[in-house]
Amino acid sequence: MVPKDIKKVAADPALPDAGWTAAVDSTAAGTAAANVLDENNATVWTSAGAFPQRITINMQAAKSVSGLRYQPAASGAGAVGGFKVFVSATAPTPANWGTQVAGGTLAAGAAEKYVPFPPVTGQYVTFQATSATGPGGATVAELDVHGGGWAPTLDRTGWTVATDSQETRQGGFKATNAIDGEPDSIWHTKFTPPAAPLPHWIQLDMKASKPVSGLRYLPRQHPTNPNGTIGGYQIFVSDDPNNLGAAVAVGAWPATQAEKTVTFPQKTGRYVRLTATSEAYGGTAGYSSAAEINVLGNVPAQSPKVAGSWGPTIGFPLVPVAAAVTPGNKLVTWAAGDSYSSEPQESGKTSTATMDLNTGVVTHNMVAETGHDMFCPGTSTLPDGRIMITGGSNEAKTTIFNPANNSWAPGPATVVPRGYQSQVTLSDGRIFLIGGSWSGAIGGKGSEVWSPQTNTWQNLPGIPDTPILTADPEGVYRADNHSWLFAAPGGKVFHAGPSKQMHWFNPTGAGSYTAAGARGNDADAMNGNAVMYDIGKVLTSGGAPSYWNSFSTRNANVIDINNPANVTVTAAGQMNHPRVFHNSVVLPDGKVIVVGGSSYAFPYSDTTSIMPAEMFDPATNSFTPLATMAVPRNYHSVATLLPDGRVFSGGGGLCGTCPTNHPDAQIFTPPYLYQADGTPAPRPAITNAPATAASGTNINVTTGSAVTSFSLVKMGAVTHNINTDQRRVPLTTVSSNGTTYTLALPADKGVLVPGDYMLFALDANGVPSVASMIKTS
Repeated sequence: MVPKDIKKVAADPALPDAGWTAAVDSTAAGTAAANVLDENNATVWTSAGAFPQRITINMQAAKSVSGLRYQPAASGAGAVGGFKVFVSATAPTPANWGTQVAGGTLAAGAAEKYVPFPPVTGQYVTFQATSATGPGGATVAELDVHGGGWAPTLDRTGWTVATDSQETRQGGFKATNAIDGEPDSIWHTKFTPPAAPLPHWIQLDMKASKPVSGLRYLPRQHPTNPNGTIGGYQIFVSDDPNNLGAAVAVGAWPATQAEKTVTFPQKTGRYVRLTATSEAYGGTAGYSSAAEINVLGNVPAQSPKVAGSWGPTIGFPLVPVAAAVTPGNKLVTWAAGDSYSSEPQESGKTSTATMDLNTGVVTHNMVAETGHDMFCPGTSTLPDGRIMITGGSNEAKTTIFNPANNSWAPGPATVVPRGYQSQVTLSDGRIFLIGGSWSGAIGGKGSEVWSPQTNTWQNLPGIPDTPILTADPEGVYRADNHSWLFAAPGGKVFHAGPSKQMHWFNPTGAGSYTAAGARGNDADAMNGNAVMYDIGKVLTSGGAPSYWNSFSTRNANVIDINNPANVTVTAAGQMNHPRVFHNSVVLPDGKVIVVGGSSYAFPYSDTTSIMPAEMFDPATNSFTPLATMAVPRNYHSVATLLPDGRVFSGGGGLCGTCPTNHPDAQIFTPPYLYQADGTPAPRPAITNAPATAASGTNINVTTGSAVTSFSLVKMGAVTHNINTDQRRVPLTTVSSNGTTYTLALPADKGVLVPGDYMLFALDANGVPSVASMIKTS
C-alpha cells in the first residue's frame, strides 16, 4: 500500500492488502510485480513488452471497490499516461479483462494519481497502461485499491426467487434467470396467450434478514426487442412476504437498456420485491422482464450531525438539466426537446417537470407553445417572480415562465443568438447577458441588456466578449461559456470567472468594463462555479483549464468585492476532492454545500465521479467531507436550496441511451438539521412575516420561539452548474420584543437585488426554520 504519510483524498479508504497478489503481462529485469504491494516507493514493477501492458491485483475475495491510487516511480520515468481500469469477479483473460470502470490519460510526473469510479463488486482489479513517459515500459511503485465506503452488492448465493408470472416456453424465461449472473438469460412474464396483465412482481428471498439500501436492475439486453423493460416501479423490503408494508422507493425508469440503480434509506428485511407498474417503451401487452437484479447492502454508518444524510432517489420523467424553486413551494425542472436526450436540437419544444415540494408529486409537461428548445440556455429570475430563459438549442428564442399560473410565453428575441451564455438580474431589474458560442455563430458574443420598461434587448458594444475568454484549446467556441456573474451596487456586474482574469462591467449607455485583477493564483476554471455566501463575498471552487480533456482542481478562493477599487482574493482551504461540473449551494447560515462533479473534465462520463459532498465554512475557511450520494452528478446536473433548508441535487447526462443518464434526484439534509444523537433537531418557526417589503425599510417578524439571527436567500435558476441569482443576505436585528423582531433590509439594491427570497430564522444552535417567502422591491 502507499505509505501512510501521504495524505489520501480518496472518497473511500484503501482496502487492507494482506495476502493479495499481483500478476503482470511482462516484467523488466530488476523489478517485480509484488513490489506494487510492498509499501515501499523505492521498489517498482516495470513492464518489458509492447503496450498495452497490464497488472492485475487479486484481492482473494470479492469486495466493493470504488477507486485506484497509483504511485509512479520517484523519478517520474515510466509514469503511465493512457490507462484503463477493469474490475472482474473471475480471473481476467486476454479475451475478457472484466468491466471497464475508468480510463483516460494521467498527468505526467511522479505525483501520485487517484482514479475514482462508481462502486462495483469484484475480486480482480486490472490497471492497463496504453502509454508511458520515456522510451521504456510502464512503471508502478505502489497500487492501492479503495472501497468499502459505498453500499456493496450482496452475494446472491443460495437465494431463491418468486414471481406472479413467468414464461416457461422456448427454453424458459424463469424468474431464477434474474439472479444467475448471466445477462443473456432473462426473466420474462408469460407471453403465450393469455398473457398476464400488469402489474407484475418478482421477489428475492435472501434466506436471512439483511440491511438493504438499494437495488440494481439490468433490463434485457436484446438489441432490437426491449419489450418488458420496466418503466414504473415500486420496491419493497420486508421480513414477511405476505405483509410487505410501504414501498421504500417508487418511480419510473427511462426507456433505455442501461443498468438502473435505486437507493433508499436503509431497511432490514429478508424479502426484496420489485413491482413493475408499466413498460418503459410504452408497450401495451403488459409484459415485464429483467436480465439481472442485485440488492445493495449495508451503507457504512456516518453521523448525520457531522455528515448530513441523503434521502432516497426520486425518479423524474426527464433528466433535470435546469431547475428553479418558485413561490408556492414548487420546483420546476426542464431538459430539452426530448426528456432524455439533447438530440434532435432546435426541436422547438421542451420537456419540463414540476415537483410539488409539499406532496412530492412530479408532473410532466411538454412545452411547445413558445417554439423554444430550452436546452443550454441562459436563466434569470425577474423581480416580479417570473423566470427568463434565453437561447440555447433554439438560439434566437426567449421564453418567460410565470410560476403564478404555470404558463410559458414567448419573450423578446436577443440581439445575438446564443447558447451556453450567462445572464444575471441587475439591481435596477434589467438582465445582463454575455457569451454563448455553443449555438449560433461562433465568437462575437458580446453583451446586451434587457429592459423591463421596453421589453427589448439592447446591444452593449462597450462590453465585448474578449474580457471573459479563457485559453481553451477549442477557442472561443468553449472560451466564452458559463461566466460567473454577480449583480453589484450601482447597476454594475462583477465577473468572477471562469477566466482567471476578473472584471467589472458597467451596462449603462453603450457599456464599459474595467479589469479587477487575477483570481489569486487560480488558472482558468471552466465548469467550476461561484456563489455569493455573504454580502460582497464570493466563494469560487474547482473547474478545469479547458472544457474537455483536462483535470479539475481542488482550488477554492474567497473574493471580497465590497471595495470595488480593491477587490481582494484569499485562497481558501482546498476542497477534499478535485471537482468539475459540480454545483455549489449556499445555506441559510452562510456555509456552502458542494455536491457532485468529477476529477476529470469529460462530458457525459461518470468515470471519475466524486460521490461525497462537502461543506465550506467561512469561519474556518475550510471544507468538511459530508455523506456520500447514491448517483453521480456531473455534466448537466443541478442543485438548489429548498425552502425547508435541505438541498435538491439531480440530473446528469441527457445523452439518450447512454449509461450516464440520470433522470432522478436526491435531497440532502445538512448537518444543522440533526442533533448529536442523529435525531432531527427541533426547529424554530416563523409564525408571521410580511409577503412583500421594500429595500431600505424595516420589517417585523414573529417566531414561535427565541432565535438569534435571520437571513435571506434569493431564489434563482440553475443550469450547467451556474446560478447567477443565488445569494445570501444576512439581516441586522434592530430590536426585539419577546419573539417579535424588527429587521433592517439593506437599502442598496445591488445587495438586496429585487425579487423573491426565502427568509430563514436561525436559533442559537444554528438550526434554521422553514423559509417564509418574501418579495423585495
